[in-house]
This record gives sequence, structure tokens and C-alpha cells, in this order.
Amino acid sequence: MTGELSTGPARVAANAKSRFVDIVGAQPEGLWAAPGRVNLIGEHTDYNAGLALPFAIDRATVIAARRRTDGLVRIHSTTLDGQATAALRDLSAWAPATFAPWARYPLGVVWCMARSGTEVPGLDLVISSDVPLGSGLSSSGALTVGVAVAVADLSGSQLSHVEAAKIAQSAESSFAGAPTGLLDQLASLEGRAGSAVLIDFSSMETELVTITAGPLVVVNTRVERANAGGAYADRRRTCEMAAAKLGVPTLRQAELARVETELDGDLRKRARHIVTENGRVRETAERLHEGRPVGELLVSSHISLRDDYEVSCPQLDLAVETALARGAEGARLTGAGLGGCAISLGVDASDLETVVSKAFEEAGFEQPEVFAVTPADGAGRLE
Repeated sequence: MTGELSTGPARVAANAKSRFVDIVGAQPEGLWAAPGRVNLIGEHTDYNAGLALPFAIDRATVIAARRRTDGLVRIHSTTLDGQATAALRDLSAWAPATFAPWARYPLGVVWCMARSGTEVPGLDLVISSDVPLGSGLSSSGALTVGVAVAVADLSGSQLSHVEAAKIAQSAESSFAGAPTGLLDQLASLEGRAGSAVLIDFSSMETELVTITAGPLVVVNTRVERANAGGAYADRRRTCEMAAAKLGVPTLRQAELARVETELDGDLRKRARHIVTENGRVRETAERLHEGRPVGELLVSSHISLRDDYEVSCPQLDLAVETALARGAEGARLTGAGLGGCAISLGVDASDLETVVSKAFEEAGFEQPEVFAVTPADGAGRLE
């Protein structure tokens, strides 16, 4: 898998290259980058065969890599505790539980590629990233996608974006214990500067949608979310139960009238969010095409995630409320929720940082991180 990024995370790439030389004692054969993502709208719809509208961001994971001749796969992370290392010699018989949780992501990718028929050589991989960990900006997706594109190039494998996304997803779900849909991986692969990616998870078709509105600002609440935790899996099971009760393959085929009349309790609430969220995604894409405001749809999405899907938290609610009070066109939690980040539209980062920091201090919360994001190019080779 090849491709050149028109813009690149230069500082992270320089760090990855420098650390590779320090650790391995040789120059890497290449550098590969995979960005994190912000989901503009369309939350928890991916595993319900629905619609989502994410965009790749100008923060990324960079993989510096070089082939080895002894069959050993050795992975170094410069992100966790300064440096962490994991090594695997026999791809046919590895046990994920014997490795640190972070190592299961990249090693899982390598194992999945080998299992799918790719002749994976021995490798040295050094990982560097500026995607905040556990924030809901898909640091894990950037990691697994970055490893997939690097290994594909070095092994001469021709992977489509969908194939690479599925390998990255499988590594997260099967080996890292983090059940995910395909949103994070496809956003990281399909992203283009200045655009969001409209993804139909039923057909796996994608369409670029230009984002002209802005500025786009992220508020990282610093409430870490555990994607492998029970809440995500519970929401997923509930959606499957709701679809089964309605007699449809997935909630993509569900009708709101039937959801309201034939379901109750949590089944109704979770299904109502999915059905209405798909409608909001479709309308957001249409409005962006036409140059019309989309802020109210973001707010409606947050309310639905807060009340029907119940994946918000006090810090996320405060970030959204403060942004709207400051004059944001729209704001919502982004990512799986239960911590992580909110995205706002229409207020400068410096202005928003002032008011959100004050609101968090008054509420007794840890100080948030506030920064602007720009829709960026997707994963590919840097050099």
C-alpha cells in the first residue's frame, strides 16, 4: 500500500526517525503516518450498518520501519513510559495475553496480516504519536492503521483501504479486547485535507464532503475512556437485541415509528438514537454540500447521545454547554463517549480555552486540553 501524504506530522516523523536510529542503530527504510480522527457526526452507527461523517485530523501516529533478516518482529513505542518494547519471533503461535496491552495492537495487526496470506518479513518498528491517548480521537485506530500500511508496503502486499481497515479492526477487537466498528480505521485511511468522509457502513461506500465551516476545536476533557470496557459492549448488544426484536438485520433498516411503538426501555432509547443519528448524518452531509449551517444537528446529536444512548459525562456536557454559551454554532461529544473529547464549531480555540478552562476549574474538574484541528490527509507513506 503506497501513497504520499501532501502534508505530514513533521515533528512526530522526525522523532520517530531519530528514535529509530537510536534504538535500532540503522536508518529506517521508510516512515508511514496514520492520522487520528474526529467524528463530526454519526456516533455508534458504524456497528449498526449506519452512516457517519468523520474526518482525519492533523495529529498522527508515525511508524518508522525496517526489515530484518532473522524473522523477528520487534516493536518499540516512544509514546508509553518514554519507551516500551515487545518482540515476537513465531507469528504462527503467539499468545496475546503474554504481551503488554499496548503491544497487542501492533502485534495483532502483524499476526492478522500473516494469517491473511501476507508474507511478513522480520521487522523493526518504532512508533511515535501526538494523538492523545484514551481521548476519543482514535489513537488506537491510528496505531493499527499505521502498522498495517507500513507492513503492507514492506511486504509488497496490495491492500485496499477496506481490507486494511478490517485488519486493523480485527487486531483491536480480537487481540486488544477493544470491540470497534470500522469508523476509526476508514476515517484514518480515507481522509483528505479539507474534507470529511461520508461512510455508509452497509455498502462500505465512501464519499468526500468538503468542510467549509470552522474553526473546528477539540476539548479533551482528560477523562480517559476504556473502549474495551463493558459500556461499549453493552450498547452494542442492546442494539443487536433491538434489531432482533424488530425483525430487521440491523438498526439501519429500522423505522422510527416502529422503534417508538414496538420497543421500550433501553431498547427503545438505544434504537431511537441510531435511527435519528443516521438521519442527522445524511442531513449534515447535504447541508455541507449546499453551504448551509450544521450546528443545530451537532447539538441534537449530543442530546441524543446524552439522553438516549447515555454515553456522555459531566465534563463532556460542560464542554458542550460552555462552547454553545460562548457562541459556538454547534458542539457535541465525539467518539464513543464516556469521557474523551467534544468538538465545537465556530469559536476560536484560544477563546474557547479561556472559558472552558474557567468552567472546569469552577466545577472542580481537571483542566482540559483545547486545540484546533484541521481535516487532513489519510494514512500513507511519508518517505
